[in-house]
Amino acid sequence: MFKNVSELIEATKENNISIAEVMIRQEVEETGKPREEIFAEMGRNLDIMEKSVKDGLNGVKSTSGLTGGDAVLLKNYMEKGNTLSGELVLDVISKAVATNEVNAAMGTICATPTAGSAGCVPGVLFGLKPRLNPTRKQMINFLFTAGAFGQVIANNAMISGAAGGCQAEVGSAAGMASAAAVEMAGGTPQQSAEAMAMTLKNMLGLVCDPVAGLVEVPCVKRNAMGSSQAIVSADMALAGVTSRIPCDEVIGAMFRIGKSMPSTLRETGEGGLAATPTGRALAAKIFGPAAASKEG
Repeated sequence: MFKNVSELIEATKENNISIAEVMIRQEVEETGKPREEIFAEMGRNLDIMEKSVKDGLNGVKSTSGLTGGDAVLLKNYMEKGNTLSGELVLDVISKAVATNEVNAAMGTICATPTAGSAGCVPGVLFGLKPRLNPTRKQMINFLFTAGAFGQVIANNAMISGAAGGCQAEVGSAAGMASAAAVEMAGGTPQQSAEAMAMTLKNMLGLVCDPVAGLVEVPCVKRNAMGSSQAIVSADMALAGVTSRIPCDEVIGAMFRIGKSMPSTLRETGEGGLAATPTGRALAAKIFGPAAASKEG
């Protein structure tokens, strides 16, 4: 039904339907499953996300000891009031961090679009829940909208850090969340596309450099930053701000940048933060001296 963002937006206009509805109809057509079954499946994804947020906010710790507990620190800080970035942004990022800390602790999460970038979509969704008071149906539609943009990126660029750096993971996830936030807030399909473009283009070139090869540092905190960018871009789009570079062209640029990245900056753990003295020391502490020498 659609191959790129332009076709996705055109489908909403031709049929006078939402982005979420376009995605649902495409799933019905491609899978042959009843609409109710597809909606129920996405509802189960929503439940998994909600549980991962709650578990993370209760406090978890990874086996390596590199991550865990930051979501709790953010929640406690937010509850004290008088924050710099505001309650909404902190709520969003605390829930994004919570999700990724659960992933690092070997808990169950919903990869959106990957495990390493799994915090952005639920962080934004559940962070916005107290503000927008969405129904369960609207929350599930949020995920279909995010999925529509994720499908476009996967089919026209890449969503893995190994293929295109962290821009392809957290960048894509943040863009997906931003687009879905706009729709849930009552914005137009075109505004969703603008939010996606503004989010992704500000994360172009982001490398994938996991310390000790684990999806923990800097991955967890990058989800916090990605989800905060998603909220800002959503507000900009809802205010009428547009991206001078169309969304499909931003995705194309991300693809070309990812292809030009050296392998050391694409999830190998051989460059960037992983290759710093502290990064190597952490790898040696967790896996032994041989691991540190590999990262050098």
